[in-house]
Amino acid sequence: MDRSEGIAREAGALLRRARGWRWLGLVVVFLRILLGFAFVPAGLKKLLGQPFTDPSHHGPFHDFLHAFHATGGFYRFVGAVQLGVAVLLLGQQFAGAVLMLPVLTVILVFCWSTAAVPTAVVVSSMWLGALGLCVWDLDRCSGLWRSPPLAPLPPPAVRLGAWRLCGAAMLLAYLLACAIDGGVYRPRGAELGDPRFYVFPAIMLLPVLTLLVQLRPTRRGRSR
Repeated sequence: MDRSEGIAREAGALLRRARGWRWLGLVVVFLRILLGFAFVPAGLKKLLGQPFTDPSHHGPFHDFLHAFHATGGFYRFVGAVQLGVAVLLLGQQFAGAVLMLPVLTVILVFCWSTAAVPTAVVVSSMWLGALGLCVWDLDRCSGLWRSPPLAPLPPPAVRLGAWRLCGAAMLLAYLLACAIDGGVYRPRGAELGDPRFYVFPAIMLLPVLTLLVQLRPTRRGRSR
């Protein structure tokens, strides 16, 4: 057995143990939701052909985004890809992370190349999160670079059905809020005076409620 095969087996054994930890499975679920929902406003804005940055702003970062918006069809295509990735992640599908990683890689290099440091830091964090999700599903992703792929890992110790419903509810709630408002809202800081700002915290309560519902059977079981 060569060294790479040994490393693959050790990684598989470690992931098998990790998938038995319920709290880690919940972290993965929340990470998918956060990353997926982050792509919804960005993707929707592009799909509708709305500018991603203020036309009055200039510099390498903003000038590129202005030119990107001017491409029209390509701009909308990228938005459709981002929305597709968001739907997959909100639906707790591993393919969402696989597709998100290359998209974020391009954005990451662009942000650091144009010295957009605050945005680059955020995107770097998202990139690491997407990479972590790919590692979590390493058995499914391994077929992309090795044959045969790793042996299938056991399912995580988390029921994903309720979380898929939660993701769908979050997406529908945001789309409904956009339809009522008549546009895509993306908060730029703590805009406490804007009622639309509170849409995001309200939507993010849905995963918390889902978590509480899922923890109830566990608490009852312990009390018996």
